[in-house]
Amino acid sequence: MAEEGKAQLFIYKVLNPFIMLMHKLGVTPNMITSFGFILNIVAAIIFIIGAEQADRTDMFYVGWGGFTILIAGLFDMMDGRLARIANLSSSFGAFYDSVMDRYSELVMFLGICFYLISQDYFLSSLFAFVALIGSIMVSYIRARAEGLGIDCSVGMMQRPARVVTIGASAMFCGIFYYFVKDLEPIKIGTFTLFETISIFTLPVVFVSIMSNYTALQRLLHVKKELDKKDNNE
Repeated sequence: MAEEGKAQLFIYKVLNPFIMLMHKLGVTPNMITSFGFILNIVAAIIFIIGAEQADRTDMFYVGWGGFTILIAGLFDMMDGRLARIANLSSSFGAFYDSVMDRYSELVMFLGICFYLISQDYFLSSLFAFVALIGSIMVSYIRARAEGLGIDCSVGMMQRPARVVTIGASAMFCGIFYYFVKDLEPIKIGTFTLFETISIFTLPVVFVSIMSNYTALQRLLHVKKELDKKDNNE
């Protein structure tokens, strides 16, 4: 992933033996990046199939879509790690990784939005689209800032956090449905406060708010740094 944090160190320790095995087999970081993107396409397809074939209360496809997103996220972490461990880092590799990260996120949200709209979760689909906007802007602001020579890794809702939040919530939604089946919706009048899909959609709402807040944090951070630069000239 282009955006990494200290929370990933434990996962790296677990993945290191597998990463070294891939290096011995001749797997390159760009191959891993590409495979992670393909897995996100698979996740989107799972959501789309669920939208077309599953009942509105059936969370089977949501669970598997979330599981696939998490696995894709693991591969997304491994490409940069392999590049560093095996001394295979390159400028194009870093660029390719960033581009594929954006494509992966766009494709993932495409599947999620399609599912939510098709299953008549209209309000949740709007939050998913807002989450997509925030996610892209978080990454864009960082890239633009770095192009101006400013480090801009501030904010909590970076890509690893977004992937884990969305993937895990979708997977746990599917697991909950498998063991409990469908909950009786909690309503106030005609408005539904909570139902089984909420295990997935409420974290999506959280990502939509926090990703845009992170984008705002980064925007203000860049303004502060550029003002310092302008005042020193």
